[in-house]
Amino acid sequence: MVFSDVPKNVAYRWQEGATQAEVFLKPSGLLSPTPGFREEGSNGLALDGQGRLLLCQHGERRIARYENGKFTSLADRFEGKRFNSPNDLAVRRSGEIYFTDPPYGLDKMNESPLKELPFSGVYRLATDGKVTLLTKSLNFPNGIAFSPDEKVLYVAVSDGKAPRIVAYDVQPDGGIAGERVFFDALPLKAAGGKGSCDGLKVDRAGNLWATGPGGVLVISATGKHLGTLGTGVPTANCGWGDDGSTLYITANNMLLRVKTQTKGAGW
Repeated sequence: MVFSDVPKNVAYRWQEGATQAEVFLKPSGLLSPTPGFREEGSNGLALDGQGRLLLCQHGERRIARYENGKFTSLADRFEGKRFNSPNDLAVRRSGEIYFTDPPYGLDKMNESPLKELPFSGVYRLATDGKVTLLTKSLNFPNGIAFSPDEKVLYVAVSDGKAPRIVAYDVQPDGGIAGERVFFDALPLKAAGGKGSCDGLKVDRAGNLWATGPGGVLVISATGKHLGTLGTGVPTANCGWGDDGSTLYITANNMLLRVKTQTKGAGW
């Protein structure tokens, strides 16, 4: 199990039976010392169809693939301008990569002098390397995932004033339409829940397991809040592992796991 420590610019690896995590990649996101970053490391991780590791690299401001000890840049610009700091990604069965690009990696974020794009986008990276902007309507797009049938795209929005999860209908050409609020997390934050809408994954029944105020929120495919796995701390991301029924969770300074009665989509 591999996970990112974004501020420390390290990706760690943990294996069953180990007493602690070990360094897997250092550096993981910023390969050469460069000023102007508040969070340098890798953030969201995924595997492509060939089992190769894909990374959102804050410091290098790109989507990259890691194999045989080397990083390969897959996308670092849109219309000639550098991304802000790619945050999370989801891979379709077709091999296309959908990803979010808020400014969290940059010092001063939206006011960073390094910022080249005037918005935070959600993008599609086609298998031929073409990058398409899907939407620029979200202030802080973060976690991203598909429904099991890949007909709906979910994006977590970590906007402090309006934490929420939005949903889109995926079009035949790979674009998205019909933006709507799928789940409003502001009441949970107002009630004292720590954290914001961040990472999310989907199970085979279409339920979302989404980090948000209070821990990991379990939300039905119709947007009903079924319950929360309370962590007591701000919770960043989660992912399915083992036989697909174990949910691994990164929460503040902890790596957690919980056995569930479902399995992740695709398992």
